Amino acid sequence: MNVVVITILTLAVLGTVAALVLYFVAQKFKVFEDPKIDLVEEALPAANCGGCSFPGCRAFAEALVKSDDISALNCPVGGAETMKSVAEILGKEVGTAAPLIAVVRCYGTCDNRPKTNHYDGAGSCAVAASLYGGDTGCSYGCLGEGDCVAACNFDAMYMDPKTGLPVIKDNCVACGACVDACPKDIIELRKVGPKGRRIFVSCINKDKGGVAKKSCEVACIGCGKCVKVCPFEAITLENNLAYINYEKCKLCRKCVPVCPTNAIHEINFPPPKVKTEEKVETNAVKKPVAEKAVGEASTLEKPTAEKSFSEKIVTEKVTTKNATDLKLDDEVKKDMNASSDDKNKED
Repeated sequence: MNVVVITILTLAVLGTVAALVLYFVAQKFKVFEDPKIDLVEEALPAANCGGCSFPGCRAFAEALVKSDDISALNCPVGGAETMKSVAEILGKEVGTAAPLIAVVRCYGTCDNRPKTNHYDGAGSCAVAASLYGGDTGCSYGCLGEGDCVAACNFDAMYMDPKTGLPVIKDNCVACGACVDACPKDIIELRKVGPKGRRIFVSCINKDKGGVAKKSCEVACIGCGKCVKVCPFEAITLENNLAYINYEKCKLCRKCVPVCPTNAIHEINFPPPKVKTEEKVETNAVKKPVAEKAVGEASTLEKPTAEKSFSEKIVTEKVTTKNATDLKLDDEVKKDMNASSDDKNKED
């Protein structure tokens, strides 16, 4: 009986000592966590998409709390409203980032980019890209297996069965998951733009013009015409490929009509205004009539003036000539009379 009691007491003492040791160790190495982190995490959309460049909303909340300046941090899913709520919790000023949206920089549809072979493998763009360049002559374009659609957690993308290309919906939150999932890097985040309007070169083919055109009808051929007409220096040409900088672009649309392959796409723009045929014809008719009337008037007036001036000169010439002739006749007669007088005297 005594042995049992002693054993129990011994274990109890050892447990108490161990608990005290663990307690003091925990207090010694305790990591303080700001309670604001939990508040900020609750304000975030909990999408854990990684669009903020952090591995999750918890990590993003910690970065927001620990940063003195959060103007460069942004949650693309929550947008301005979420960041405003975070700023109120932290008592800091938040920057206003322009909303972004994903765009597909490839328009190599089945009609524009004919297939040269058939891929019979795993339905994954990553796998297909690791095996070969693609089933068309363009080794830069979309593979059409839909890795980007599978990576989207917001149902903002789908594959178009007619074109074989992904389509971005308006509810895209610009989380960047589709950008990371695409092995060809044909998806890019750009500014949504005023009224959802944006202009971009829908091509990433870096081959020379002839090769690119042969592979795809709407490929950028690097002609540089868009660069020349851009008044804001927003377009650059590098490696036979034009690129429009959305920070400099003012959406003037001057580059769109000069592109010979229609590689430049304009989204959500109204159709360009075209003058009606009646106005054009009216202006074309009025102008020649007016010119004709002016021509006739000048034709009538000018010859009359010239005629009167010519007649005056001719009259003066005739008068002068007659006077000269009369003078000569008088001199000749005088000479003849003088000669006859001299002859009579001799006789």
